[in-house]
Amino acid sequence: MNLSEIDDLRRRLREAEETLLAIRQGDVDALVVGVSDDSDVYMIGGDPDICRSFIEMMEIGAAALDDSGCVLFANGVLAGLLGRPLAELEGIGLGELAGDPGLEAEILAGRLERRRILIGPEEARRQVVLSCGKLRLGTVSGYAVTFTDVTEQVAAEKARQNEKAALAIIACANEPVLVCDTDGRITHLSGAAAALLGTDAIGRPLARVMDLTIAEAAGLLSIGEIVAQAIEGIPVQGIEAVAAEREGTPYYLISAAPLQVPGEPVSGCVITMVDLSQRKAAERHQQLLLRELDHRVKNTLALVMSISRRTMHYEDTLEGYQKAFTARIQALAATHNLLAAKSWNEISIRDILLRELAPYNEGQSRRVTIEVLDVQIEPRSAIALGLVIHELATNAMKYGSLSASGGTVSVRCLPREDCPAGIVRLEWLERGGPVVAEPTRWGFGQTVIRNAFAYAESGGADVSFEPEGVRCRVSLPTEA
Repeated sequence: MNLSEIDDLRRRLREAEETLLAIRQGDVDALVVGVSDDSDVYMIGGDPDICRSFIEMMEIGAAALDDSGCVLFANGVLAGLLGRPLAELEGIGLGELAGDPGLEAEILAGRLERRRILIGPEEARRQVVLSCGKLRLGTVSGYAVTFTDVTEQVAAEKARQNEKAALAIIACANEPVLVCDTDGRITHLSGAAAALLGTDAIGRPLARVMDLTIAEAAGLLSIGEIVAQAIEGIPVQGIEAVAAEREGTPYYLISAAPLQVPGEPVSGCVITMVDLSQRKAAERHQQLLLRELDHRVKNTLALVMSISRRTMHYEDTLEGYQKAFTARIQALAATHNLLAAKSWNEISIRDILLRELAPYNEGQSRRVTIEVLDVQIEPRSAIALGLVIHELATNAMKYGSLSASGGTVSVRCLPREDCPAGIVRLEWLERGGPVVAEPTRWGFGQTVIRNAFAYAESGGADVSFEPEGVRCRVSLPTEA
């Protein structure tokens, strides 16, 4: 045995002698023997009044039980926790007292030491930690039971855990989320909000951190007013605002809700900001498309009315009018279908020619040859070209090369070096048909051919009626 162990043994002997002396002199009423989880309480002299006084002075709920688990006496703290008069507690079993009939059996079996339970009336339940130890009053054995109220501690811990969870949710939010206190000052920021406002925004009112203008509010509603309403308990949802000083003038959808734990007053507000910039850009694009569609529909209807009026003017019979008008509308629709497939962007000249001239190359008959470059033209030129090619093909079928069995048509591009910038020239050449003479009367077809591209400075068409066949040279713009 070393010197340290000898000194420790001497100290314990001194403590034991002092304890025995105190017992002889009557200075000790009770002894607790053992460790905290397994202790015996010994009442010196076996006087129950001393034990009763000892329990009554305890600041936590306490009771002494007999060896069957029934209450011998309890203190006022326990009666308050249970919501019952103190006098009613004597003689009640621990199981009935705690609302768990199995507790008494566990005490008698020596298995009950420490447990968290709920006690008290239904409307005011309290969470307590029940601890049980052996009690000896002289020669009488029993149990000492304490009820430590941990309701507030549990609630505080739950609130801390909830706050940690809330902060974790805010930190992980993809959209800007911020929390303000009752003074309207920012206390927490999500990662997206910190990136938007800067970490130095904490402690400052949102209105001073970001200049937000509420759309269509006539100056009567501000972001500060929205925060104030939420703090007063009035939620605000789906308010569109514009951050005037931000690059690109982004739009936000602002919502604010009171920050309130159930049963407690409002402690602030939570604000979410959803970036509407992409949606607004899509809306502007959609409005642009709708306006463009409106213009196109009006233009197309005006064109159809013009075709109808002019066709009626040049046709002598109703049957002729119906046939010519239907064919021209079908030609117009064919070009519209091509443009719709291209979302009304630029379209290839070759695609238009192939679509309009397809009926004349059916089966084994290859009477039309197309030798053009894959040149893109804008929608207005495409519609005009479709109508011009339809009129040329219709005239060729009635009077020109396609009216004879051996007649042909070739369509080719003229050399680019001979064309002004932004202009492409096509040549329509008919051969192998009857001898051609210049018509004595201008029809609707000739009017369309000569005027279709007159809107462009270098646009237009020149038709020559050569004896060998019709030659038409078309100059059409490739740019708007």
